[in-house]
Amino acid sequence: MTSGVRTSRLARALSAAAVCALALALAGCSAQAGAGTGAGTGASTGADDQKQQPAAADQARRASPKAEPTASTASPASTAPVPAAFKGIRINIADRQTVGVGMPISVTFDRPVPAAERAAVERLLTVKTTTGVTGSWSWVKDRNLLDGQRVDYRPRDFWKPGTEVTVRAGSASSGYSGGSGSPSHSNHSGLTRHFTVGRSLVATVDVRTHTMTVEKDGTTRRVPITAGAPGMDTWNGTMVVSDKQRRVLMDSRTVGYGDAYKGYYAYAVHLTTSGTYLHENPKADTYAGRQNVTHGCVGLATDGTARRFYEEVIPGDVVRVTGSTETVAAGNGYGDWNLGWDEWRAGSALR
Repeated sequence: MTSGVRTSRLARALSAAAVCALALALAGCSAQAGAGTGAGTGASTGADDQKQQPAAADQARRASPKAEPTASTASPASTAPVPAAFKGIRINIADRQTVGVGMPISVTFDRPVPAAERAAVERLLTVKTTTGVTGSWSWVKDRNLLDGQRVDYRPRDFWKPGTEVTVRAGSASSGYSGGSGSPSHSNHSGLTRHFTVGRSLVATVDVRTHTMTVEKDGTTRRVPITAGAPGMDTWNGTMVVSDKQRRVLMDSRTVGYGDAYKGYYAYAVHLTTSGTYLHENPKADTYAGRQNVTHGCVGLATDGTARRFYEEVIPGDVVRVTGSTETVAAGNGYGDWNLGWDEWRAGSALR
C-alpha cells in the first residue's frame, strides 16, 4: 500500500540579492496524526496511494568515522564571491551519517535559481572522496518544488562501500558543519558535510513473480511480496530509501479512495515523495508470492519478514522494481538513477 496527495509550492523568482535556503522535500503522508517511533524523528502518517501523497522525511542518522578525503570528483572550485543563494543552505545528508550505496547528495533552494546563475552555483559545490569516483551534479525537477530549486550529485555507478565523502556548498572557509545532531541547514555562507557509504544493499522487486531479491554484502535471499494491483501499479524503476518509520497511518480519504481503508502499517520503509513504501501488510500473509493486491506499495508478511527488512535497511539503500508500468521520475524522492549517465550529465549547467 502507498500514500499520497499531489502537492506543489508557490515560489517567487530568485533575484541576485535573494537569500535562499536549500531543502529536499521528502514530505509526509496524510494529515492524520501518527503514533510510534521511527528511525530518526518518530511517528509518521500515511495514506495508501503512492502516486499522489507526499511523505514525511525522517532525519535518520548513524555515526561514522571522520572522513579523510583524498580524491576529488566535484565541480572546479571558484574564488568568486559567494552568491546570496548560499546563505541559509541545506544538504539532505546529516554530518557523520552512514548511507547506502545509492544515496545522492541533494541540495535544494526555497526559490528557483535562474538558469543563468546555475553554473556559478555548481562551481561552489565540491565533493571529495577517499576512492576514485566519477560523478556529476544535475539540476532535478523536484516533485514538490519549482524548476531550479534542486541540484543533485551522484556517481556514474553506485558508491563503493566504505567510501568517505566530504561535500562543501558555498564558502569552504566558513568552517561550519552544524554538528552531528543539527539540521542540515545554515545561515552562514557555506556548509560542510562528511558522510560514509556503508555496506551494499540492493533489493529487486519483481511484480510479475511477486518476489523480492535482497543482495547484501555478497549474500542473496528471496522474499515473497505483494505489489500494486492492476490500475494501482507500483512505480517501476530504481528508488532509494529516504527514511523509515516504525509505523505509518494510511488513510484512503486523503487520496480520493473514500473510506476504503484507514489504519497503521508497521515497519515502513519510505521510497518516494509521492508516498511509496515497502511495509508490513497483513494481506501479504495470504497473497505474498501469489498476487498483487495493494494500492501501490510493496507489502511484506507479518511473520517477521517485514521487520527483518526494516531493521537492516538504512537511508540510501536501493530498491529496484521491475515488471511494472510507469517509471518513477528523478524528482519523486531520489529517482536519480532512472536517468542514464549521459542524460544525467546533460542536466549540469557546466556541461
